[in-house]
Amino acid sequence: MPSGMRDDPFGNFNFLVEIDGVTVSAFSEVVMPEGSARVIEYRTGAEPNTVRKLPGRVSYGNISPRRGITKSKELWDWWKQVVDGRTERRNLSIVLLHESRTEVMRWNVREAWPVRYHIGDLNAKGNGVLIEELEIAHEGFELVE
Repeated sequence: MPSGMRDDPFGNFNFLVEIDGVTVSAFSEVVMPEGSARVIEYRTGAEPNTVRKLPGRVSYGNISPRRGITKSKELWDWWKQVVDGRTERRNLSIVLLHESRTEVMRWNVREAWPVRYHIGDLNAKGNGVLIEELEIAHEGFELVE
């Protein structure tokens, strides 16, 4: 018999980004990383028509947090360190929140550093928000519940 409790999926709009444990100003979007394992194929002489498959090296896609640009220069300063040859790796977390603003899930990202900095286009005919984007490489992430 059903318990009457619903298990609704979480909204994708209620989240925080923390860099080195500090919540960074509100982001409007975070393109989450993709993880993938390479497939190693081989066959043996005893089985000429069968290809065996083994898991290979695991790699991770980059993360791209986006936010409306403000006077805050923290993302620019982190990017500028890379440009100046002083790459500073940081740990970051992407925190999913319940509608009550309590933490539901957390993705911890290891050894992250910026690889691209982008400011959206300026347009005198537009009326949108100017977006700042930082693409971040990293050495893996894990889900913490």
